[in-house]
Amino acid sequence: MEIHIYKDNEVLSRAAAEWITSHIGETLKGQDRFTWVLSGGNTPRGLYELLAAPPYLEKIQWNKIHVFWGDERVVPFDDPRNNAKMAYEILLNHVPVPSSQIHIMRTDITPEKSASDYDQILHQYFRNADGSSSASFDLVLLGMGEDGHTLSLFPGTEVVHESQVWVKAFYLQSQEMHRITLTKTIVNRSRAVAFLTTGSNKSKALRQVLEGPSDPDLYPSQVIQPQTGHLYWFVDEAAAAGLSKQ
Repeated sequence: MEIHIYKDNEVLSRAAAEWITSHIGETLKGQDRFTWVLSGGNTPRGLYELLAAPPYLEKIQWNKIHVFWGDERVVPFDDPRNNAKMAYEILLNHVPVPSSQIHIMRTDITPEKSASDYDQILHQYFRNADGSSSASFDLVLLGMGEDGHTLSLFPGTEVVHESQVWVKAFYLQSQEMHRITLTKTIVNRSRAVAFLTTGSNKSKALRQVLEGPSDPDLYPSQVIQPQTGHLYWFVDEAAAAGLSKQ
């Protein structure tokens, strides 16, 4: 695990853009596609804006990028809370990724059907010749809430411990809405996972996730532990203020 601390979200976003651009370039030297899971929330907005404009716009081989999402709120696509809508508006509408390589979590069908369809898409992408599956995404971009959640893995929910299916739909009582999420099972097989975490309101949770005892029922972000890949934390000084080692 690597922890990188930056002055504020602006500096962090630029550093993340540089790192992602380099990671994509190095990965594509050895393969012909790059599979990337996008995150929702407010933290990655600045990053997406940077990637959609020069110089990063020209540096990335967008035609080789295959886009996925980590989770989704089951609301219509035109709802401001929809993660895919945000990513399209800020990033995907401005870069030349072929539409056939963008895979949203559908919200115009039942949540269970959407999760099942997405699970099938992922198995098609990551199935080996013998029918088994090993590695998964080249990069998973994640955020963390002030309650320690990531993806749609919220404290006290059963999906935190899901170890079989790759995609799960469930009703989140506290928000009175259905959510669709990748599970730790597929995320932990990724080549790289990068958390973007900013703000003083995240400092307590960040300290517990990184330095506290293992308790994923309280701090679900703790279940993200790549088996053979790398884990990176890009955090600002405000979020890192509670860490014992900086």
